[in-house]
Amino acid sequence: MSASVRIGNEHLTVDISSLGAEMQAITSSDGRSWLWNGDATFWGGRSPILFPIVGKAPEDTIAIDGKAYPMAQHGFARRSEFLLAASAPTMCRYELVASEATRSVYPFDFGLAVEHRLDGHTLTVAAEVSNRDDKVMPFGIGFHPAFLWPLPGAIARPHGVTLDNGAEPPLVRVRGGLLDATALPSPFQAGQLELDPAMFAADAMIFPDGAGTGLAYGADDGTSLHFHFDNLPNLALWTKPGAPFLCIEPWHGMAARADGSNALDERPYTVMLEPGARERFGFSVEIPSE
Repeated sequence: MSASVRIGNEHLTVDISSLGAEMQAITSSDGRSWLWNGDATFWGGRSPILFPIVGKAPEDTIAIDGKAYPMAQHGFARRSEFLLAASAPTMCRYELVASEATRSVYPFDFGLAVEHRLDGHTLTVAAEVSNRDDKVMPFGIGFHPAFLWPLPGAIARPHGVTLDNGAEPPLVRVRGGLLDATALPSPFQAGQLELDPAMFAADAMIFPDGAGTGLAYGADDGTSLHFHFDNLPNLALWTKPGAPFLCIEPWHGMAARADGSNALDERPYTVMLEPGARERFGFSVEIPSE
């Protein structure tokens, strides 16, 4: 049965569920809520952890060493119960380790630890993947947090995304859930993107590279969230047209190519983790409070 932990300080409180180690709410000290509430009318997720794949696989099947395994979109971590490994007033750490159930679809001895930590106005979410096996372990990992659109107090105001590096990264789309590698013109102009729900009629906007390690998402009244990404080279922006949220998704790994194979190690940006090694990935977001 799922349980939740609340962490907090004088600025923020964050609720995290043991199911998927997924955030359920972010509330600032002034009572404003920032995270999407998971209304299944639009989308039941809130901030899922994507592992061991990001996106879809052809016919929901991956291949490892030539053997086929069933794998649902975004992997199994988001539907798995994590164990609470550590908890303090401003942090918690959930862990998922290989089991008979996971080995039936992903034949590796892995560890996945997800930590949420508060420091002032900043929330950091980090994942550490460890390879406890005696063979190289391929995987993708990503974060999928959904923040309110419009942001609190900014109803009817234009919202936008501003890349810290001022770049105009190429855009790609998915076709049938799989990656169409055709590079499209960037919707960014000198790092600026004014958001329009129509942009998402063709599903997510995906930027395989060039979006940099930080961005701001905000309204023209100055209300904004600032993000920093660590070891997450890919970025996606997604919502469902008409839904009141925007997912800001930093990844290391993407969906299988539409014209490619279902081999896990051939997916774009797959991490190949050596036996006994571990690797850390994460993002931080600065959230205002009055």
